Amino acid sequence: MAGNTMTNNRLLNSRLITDEEIDKPRSNCGIIGVYGNPDASTLTYYGLHSLQHRGQEASGIVSCQRSNGNTPASRLRVFKAPGLVTEVFSDQDTLEKLLVGDVAIGHNRYSTTGSDNLENIQPFMVNYRDGQLAVAHNGNLTNTRSLRQKLEKEGTIFQTSTDTEVILHLTARSKAETPEDRIMDALNTVQGAYSLVMLHGETLIAARDPHGFRPLCIGRLGETWIIASETCALDIMQAEYVRDIEPGEVLFFDHRMDMSGQPVQRRLHYEPEKYHHCIFEFIYFSRPDSKIFGENVDKIRRRLGKALAEEAPVQARDDEPVFVMAVPDSSNTAAVGFVRRAGKDGSDTRLEIGLIRNHYIGRTFIQPGQEKREVKVRMKFNTVKGVIEGRNVVIIDDSIVRGTTSRLLINLIREANPAELHVRISSPPIIRPCPYGMDFPSREELIAQQHHEDVESICQEIGADSLAYLSIDKMLGTVDHDGKRGYCTGCFTGDYPVPIEENMRKEDLED
Repeated sequence: MAGNTMTNNRLLNSRLITDEEIDKPRSNCGIIGVYGNPDASTLTYYGLHSLQHRGQEASGIVSCQRSNGNTPASRLRVFKAPGLVTEVFSDQDTLEKLLVGDVAIGHNRYSTTGSDNLENIQPFMVNYRDGQLAVAHNGNLTNTRSLRQKLEKEGTIFQTSTDTEVILHLTARSKAETPEDRIMDALNTVQGAYSLVMLHGETLIAARDPHGFRPLCIGRLGETWIIASETCALDIMQAEYVRDIEPGEVLFFDHRMDMSGQPVQRRLHYEPEKYHHCIFEFIYFSRPDSKIFGENVDKIRRRLGKALAEEAPVQARDDEPVFVMAVPDSSNTAAVGFVRRAGKDGSDTRLEIGLIRNHYIGRTFIQPGQEKREVKVRMKFNTVKGVIEGRNVVIIDDSIVRGTTSRLLINLIREANPAELHVRISSPPIIRPCPYGMDFPSREELIAQQHHEDVESICQEIGADSLAYLSIDKMLGTVDHDGKRGYCTGCFTGDYPVPIEENMRKEDLED
């Protein structure tokens, strides 16, 4: 892959203890695009910082200075490296002197494979006959392998192991007449989940797959246009939320906007009967202060908690109150909803802070036996014994994946001597991996699959006194109450809305 790429040469010789390592699905990536601001790279940096939860392995920014009538547009400049956003861009000169320009795109990365491969860090950039092209992608393509094999037979040389690079090569090899049509040709060829931002010279492109799997929104800051995975990135810039990019919509921000004031809109040729937004964005991935798919994440999580209390209440015994605790942080608002709904039935149910999460585990945490999950759980959580001892405790969590950490966390809470310990999950059992941008374990590793969805058997394995999941019907009724929006439930049902190649391997599910 050609281009003037400056890549930090730090190795991935240490790893953050992520939520995945304590038995959570790994999140998908976060993307940002900024058009028409002299501090485009700095704004992109702030946006990426807000989206750090969507990717903590690597970060990168590509910038360009638009032509002004006297000088042509500058060549694309790129800086990317492994690490958190503040680590990658710790030198202020990187933003102010290297990544100059009034257009920029950025990417935070979570990968499913190849995390120590520097070539896989986005945004990617390539030189081809129409100039320079860069792309940052959130999601997974489901026809990557066949497209990659076809391109390789035609002479294409791939520099990375990611599906994102396929989009670049399809664009470069398209026989359509204009750069815009070549991009549309590429996007109409790929299948699966993608929200992406691209730079074609000084033109910023934003696109979302026809099913709308991943969120993507538009914001404005004066005359500046901003594209972001979540609205929390707009908030840090003090930008105004305009709207979501529609599924199947492709927007071009360039000189043609001078007369219309709006980006040029194109539509992808395929239109499904229903959208298939990723429901896990509400359950776990997105920040609670974001608005995605037209809904506030915090409100949806509260509704999920209320629905869980309706389906699986915990009754007080011996006139003792029920103490409800969240597994922080993604379950906090679901726990609030659970308590509020339980209280409406006259139950003495109280919200308590019984688990404290350590947010300050550094990237260099290394110690003998680090592979032991018990050590990681104790590094991540601690109990408030005075809240738990002798109490009837309910733990609210958003999901159980392998079950290993749930068991260790319950053991940790048991040490504080609760009278009873119940677990309530604000999502259904996970029975299938996700091919659209979430990194779940293999099907055989999922605890619900191992126990054939027998909840009582799962309860015994994790060591709780009782366990209940939110049902699929109740979940869908909570997030899609009018039945018009449409959500993907593949990880809960195995019903995948976009076909998956039969020979698709885990390494083909790279972000």
